[in-house]
Amino acid sequence: MEKVSVGVRVKLSAMMFFQFMIVAVFFIQLAPYCQGLKMNATLVSLIVSSMAIGCLASPIVGMIADRHFAGQKVLATLNIVGAVMLALAANTTATIPLFILLLAFMLCYMPSWGLTSAIAMANTPPEKFPQVRVFGSIGWVASILFSIVARKVWGMTIDGTNIPLYCGAAVSLIGGLNALMLPNTPPPAKGQPASVMDALGLRTLSLMKDKNFAVFILASFLVMLPFGIHWSYIGSFLSDKGFEMVTAVSYTGQALEVILMLLVPVSLAKLGVKKTMAIGLAAQVVRFLAYYGADVSGVMPITFAGILMHGAIFGFFFVGGQVYISQRAPKEIQAQAQGFIFLVNLGLGLLIANFINGELIKQLKVTTVVEGKAVTSWSSIWMVQIIASVAVLAIFWLFFNHKDAAKTADENAAEA
Repeated sequence: MEKVSVGVRVKLSAMMFFQFMIVAVFFIQLAPYCQGLKMNATLVSLIVSSMAIGCLASPIVGMIADRHFAGQKVLATLNIVGAVMLALAANTTATIPLFILLLAFMLCYMPSWGLTSAIAMANTPPEKFPQVRVFGSIGWVASILFSIVARKVWGMTIDGTNIPLYCGAAVSLIGGLNALMLPNTPPPAKGQPASVMDALGLRTLSLMKDKNFAVFILASFLVMLPFGIHWSYIGSFLSDKGFEMVTAVSYTGQALEVILMLLVPVSLAKLGVKKTMAIGLAAQVVRFLAYYGADVSGVMPITFAGILMHGAIFGFFFVGGQVYISQRAPKEIQAQAQGFIFLVNLGLGLLIANFINGELIKQLKVTTVVEGKAVTSWSSIWMVQIIASVAVLAIFWLFFNHKDAAKTADENAAEA
């Protein structure tokens, strides 16, 4: 690939910045917001699972971008329609309409994660992708400015209200308009016939004849049980423990992610795929040890040690995994393959994890009264997550072989 111009890098970086800010503005607040509307645990799990269900559309959108329309036009359309859905969701408190509108938004939004990765990797070398993707982390962290400005300028707290939904709608609209300025990314497989296999991203399954790719997919699915409880329910934990400005507190992890993301290419080059992704999985074990320690000891600042692990987990395992996929997938199914991994982890994995973790919280969270004050313990919940995290790390380390995984996309295409 030719050297990428500064202008193209800026446009791709802006794409990532706005795309990840969209959901960051409101998602951590979604569970506490729904609980504030007096929804039961099952309904809350269903609504926070709208993100996971939205991932089911990722391979379909990937097929469209691979075969029919320019990637940047697909992204612009998704973001503008998503902005409308999110604005409408902010205007209702009725459970079913809220779920339907959030689901419609997520069906537009979640495919954009795989799509933005495909657009970026089509216009910049895959090994340089983390340097572009880091602006998504910056956008995620920058979303806390909405809460800070609301408190400092207007003296109001927007946590637990519908205002973050309006903020997300505004950013989505900006992201849609920004997409129209991206480099043209024509469909690499234009003119080739589509099928159900393409619509479901199932051509990516052909890569699973490589044992290592199959282990990677399995680990990406299993990792969501522990990762998902932080993703969907950390706001509830922090609220139970008396933290204020929950969004700002939880996003300190993304602040460190900005730095760690830049280390991913170095790690891939020096340590390789296996050790890079294993670092991310090991960081997840550390996260839940910190949460458990904070809960048991009552020294809540320890919680920040777990939150700060987010950058290592997401950067080294998830983004490292995206780079691995870009090396393994043939060019004509790149967008589908990137969409497929989001289907596996943030789709099916997160969907199942949300309901399992919702039930774990229901069964294992203990509230007692100490000196007339309610005290909530999550220690048993965190112990389950520690065990699950160690198990995933062990499976990945024992069965994933870096040397076999080093095949290029061209070699894989020759096999297909």
